[in-house]
Amino acid sequence: MSESVSEAQIGTEAAPAYDPAAPAPLNVPRTPTGNAEVDAQLDRLADADHLATDGHLEVYEDVHRGLRDALTALDARPGPPAPAQSYQHRS
Repeated sequence: MSESVSEAQIGTEAAPAYDPAAPAPLNVPRTPTGNAEVDAQLDRLADADHLATDGHLEVYEDVHRGLRDALTALDARPGPPAPAQSYQHRS
């Protein structure tokens, strides 16, 4: 009987190990915003679909940083010029 394989060993070899941290695509739809910078950051989120959960944080932080930079750039852009003040002559 030393040549026979126990049922416990067969069950262990036949079933793949469950890995809760294995990559699993979320398939969350991403709707384009029309802003190229923002859309690029949202597309970057798809990279997390191919990573184990312990790799998601790096992607999320990168996307957050990119979105924050895009918003900051909006504040830095000059707005329309202020209307010229009319000259009033005082006598």
